[in-house]
Amino acid sequence: MKVVSITAEERTEFGKKATKEIRTAGKIPAVVYSVNGVTHFSTTPKAVKPLVYTPEFKVAEIEIAGATKKALIKAIDFHPVTDEILHMDFIEMVEGQPIRASIPVKFKGVSPGVKAGGKLISNLRTVKVKATPDTLVDELYVDISSLQLAEAVRVRDIEVPEGLSIEVDGATPIAVVEVPRALKSAAAKAEA
Repeated sequence: MKVVSITAEERTEFGKKATKEIRTAGKIPAVVYSVNGVTHFSTTPKAVKPLVYTPEFKVAEIEIAGATKKALIKAIDFHPVTDEILHMDFIEMVEGQPIRASIPVKFKGVSPGVKAGGKLISNLRTVKVKATPDTLVDELYVDISSLQLAEAVRVRDIEVPEGLSIEVDGATPIAVVEVPRALKSAAAKAEA
């Protein structure tokens, strides 16, 4: 699992005024939720950039006042106009405690439907899972090597590692091989 190290300063003052001062200083107010309680801190946008702006699944290793916490992003608040990060919520990964996360789904194999001229349309890039920190994985895989034209691959087709459970309905389509107009019109002409 890829880890991003974040250095942070613990916050002791809260409220609108204190939060505004943090943002004016060019920092992001943030919180880590844990079974041991809540820790408030601030960090820089540069420190969280490799964690936020990536399609990969990454874990944050936050160093606050000499203590290190491994955590996942729970929520991010963006400014509606500038897309600047306003606030971040993290959830600490505690050994043995189940945690929910969004894991990216990757495709294995080559679809015969795509080889025949179809287009693979991805409907779902990530899947919500529940697992303990030791069973969490970077990516989930689904095999598309038997996917024909106009067929879909669904959540139930994902190769699920042991100790991990998927929190999405199994009938939800992940990707479909779309039949292009040229093939549809050629098939219509052949029928006529």
